[in-house]
Order: sequence, then C-alpha cells, then structure tokens
Amino acid sequence: MTYFQFIHAVETKVKKEVEEEKTVSIHTNVKNNGVRRSGIMISEKGINISPTIYLEEYFHQFRMGYPLEQIAKDIVGLYEKIRFQNSWEDGEKVKDYEFVKDKIIYRLIGREENQELLKEIPYKRYLDLAIIYYVLLEVDEYGMASMMVRAEHMDMWKVTEEDLYYRASKNTQELLPYEFAPMRTVIEELLGLGMEEGPAEKMYILSNEMRSYGAAALIYPDCLRKIAGVVGENFFVIPSSVHETIIVAESEAPGREELGSMIEEINETQVEAEEVLSDRAYYYDRESGKLAL
Repeated sequence: MTYFQFIHAVETKVKKEVEEEKTVSIHTNVKNNGVRRSGIMISEKGINISPTIYLEEYFHQFRMGYPLEQIAKDIVGLYEKIRFQNSWEDGEKVKDYEFVKDKIIYRLIGREENQELLKEIPYKRYLDLAIIYYVLLEVDEYGMASMMVRAEHMDMWKVTEEDLYYRASKNTQELLPYEFAPMRTVIEELLGLGMEEGPAEKMYILSNEMRSYGAAALIYPDCLRKIAGVVGENFFVIPSSVHETIIVAESEAPGREELGSMIEEINETQVEAEEVLSDRAYYYDRESGKLAL
C-alpha cells in the first residue's frame, strides 16, 4: 500500500469511528519551504479550529504491522485530546482587530525557499529571512493553535505590515518568552541524565519556552544584546532550525566558511525539509549591536 492509498484507507476507517455530526476529510497544508503534508482533519459544529493530524508516523507503524483499525482508533483518541473547544466558538471574532491585536506574533522563515508563499502574505525582510505573522489562537500542553496572517486579513482589519510588526514585537516575547541555556544543560535535560564535567564551552541554545518556532527569539527586542553580555564576546548564530538557533562564541567557532559548510550538511542530512531555516551563519558584533550575514 502506498502512502496515498494509506491516507484514504485511514479516512474511511476514521469515518466509522466518529459520531455522525463530525466530518472527516483529507487536508493538505503547504508548510515551510514549500513542503506539502497531508493528514486527517476532523471537524465538528461549534469548534472553528480543527487540527490536522499528520500520518507519516502512523504509516510507519502500519508498515511494521500495526492494524489499520487500531490506527483509526488512535487518531480519534488523539483528536479528542487536542481538540480546541474554548476560545473560538465564535468565528466572527477573528474579523475584529481589537480582539486579535494582542495575539499577533511573528515567526522567521527562509526567504528564498518561500517565495511563492510570500506573494500571498505580509512580511518584513530580515537578513536572508522573512518575518511573517500569525494570530496565536491557543496554547496548551499539546502545542499551539495559530492562524497565518494573509493579505486578506490586513484588508479586513484595515492595518499595515508596520502595524503587524509593532504588535508582534510586543506580543511574541510576552506570549512566548525566550529560553537561553548552555547546550550542555539542554542535552542533559533531553537525555534525562547528567554529563561528566568538562571544560566550560561557550555554546548555547536560543529558543522560546514552547520550543516551537523559537528561532524568532533572535529578533526579540534587546535579546541579542543581553546574550552578548552573557557570552562576553562577539558570537556566531547557527540557524539549526526554525525552532531554535545555536549561539557560539567567536573564540570557539571555526571559520565562517567552515561553519557554512557544516550548516549545509546538517540541513541536508539531519533536519526535516520543512524545519530548515537557512544555510548561512550570522555574526553578532557587540560594539555595533547588529546581527549580519
């Protein structure tokens, strides 16, 4: 069975598992860097935000012998856990700028790889990246529900891109505070164990507390200046993904050309296509307070 056939088979099985008032459909989203992903969307009356449940991991389980019927039950169970049923019962609210203005946030994506998307949405150029805007609908233990801001939203709200940037600059750091920690600490947390003490390394991870699209912390007002105070010298920023960046003190970094080659190789072999941010390292100069290519 191909992945395409699997998606349709799952859709049929899930329809048998849900109540009649719920609608099950296949939904395809164009993600970051033009990556298309298809999944199952379950919709129901009174809930305007319906998560798309992607099926790649379920397809892997199926190929390992996991029954299709059980996969359908698991998907319905997951939907019941993550369905958003609080804030968005009235879909008219998103038409009111006064209601959404304090929920507007920004994210960073690669500019060259997203040229088609950028034709349809407001954005601000930043280095080789683009600052784009979302309305943060809801945050809970399962993640974030958000709506991309498109040109039609600006027309509806009667606002400019500058208005969006002003709001996002204020909101994003408040709603998604940045998290800055030594790489050793983050690795210990992920592995759930301590590491042997060694010489102190000036390598850090920068993200947000949700660790989702946390690369945007780079543009939080005054964030890099504060980091420079901790690092104590100029530093490189390695765009490890759209979710986080790595801060490396200049004294501990290889040459810029070597860094660029390393980033390209990692992006090609270890980072999912839709999570790639950039193939280039950035350099922060403490004296100028500027981040540059």
